[in-house]
Amino acid sequence: MHNGYVDTEWFKARKRDLKVNDVKLAEALGVERSVANKVVNGKVPFNARRTDAVAALLQVSRDELLFRVGIANEPPANVVPMPKRTERSDHAPTRSIDGGETAPVLRLDLSYSMGPGRDLDDSYIEAEAFEFDLGFLRSLTITPAERIRIVDGIGDSMQPTIHDRDLLFIDTNQATLNAQDRVWAIWLFGLGAVKRLRALDAEKVLVMSDNPDVENQVVNRSDIIISGRVVGSIKRH
Repeated sequence: MHNGYVDTEWFKARKRDLKVNDVKLAEALGVERSVANKVVNGKVPFNARRTDAVAALLQVSRDELLFRVGIANEPPANVVPMPKRTERSDHAPTRSIDGGETAPVLRLDLSYSMGPGRDLDDSYIEAEAFEFDLGFLRSLTITPAERIRIVDGIGDSMQPTIHDRDLLFIDTNQATLNAQDRVWAIWLFGLGAVKRLRALDAEKVLVMSDNPDVENQVVNRSDIIISGRVVGSIKRH
């Protein structure tokens, strides 16, 4: 998965084993300490230009680090992927029908428009959590299940990618426009919507619809608040 977000559990374990503090990590990453913490926790993507410095600090090869931060799909031949753990939750671990471990994902009583946008009530409530196979969730994102939300998609502007009434998986850890032409859950002019975004420059963003019959629009970055990236969907029948 080429997303640039670190394997949080591995990164923390490696820091702990080598007694690497946040100051040293921040120096290797070339960022402030607060930003380094966000990189470790999967909230800010890893800067590939700092690969050599961070690999040296964590005493791993360049290829292994690229795998651990999600830039390389496959690990080097001598690396065994570290099993991922989920944070403790109030829900007891369960097993899916095929014997795989599951984790709860909260479905919000909330709809995002895939048309021109619609007013959303800030006082929405979180509905019952649904159990999903961890293997399935990890195929969508490395973000822990408790940071994923399920919402309803309404409208046809994102067809054929997303259909009206699809259930959308939102990765709330990804709330910064750091990848071009991805699909995001956003607030635009105070309205909730699901759109594909492309940064044109430091100030302007192209808001795109996959449906060719729906016009795109150029807006100021300040007009957009990103709730998270749409990492998957389930079609209703």
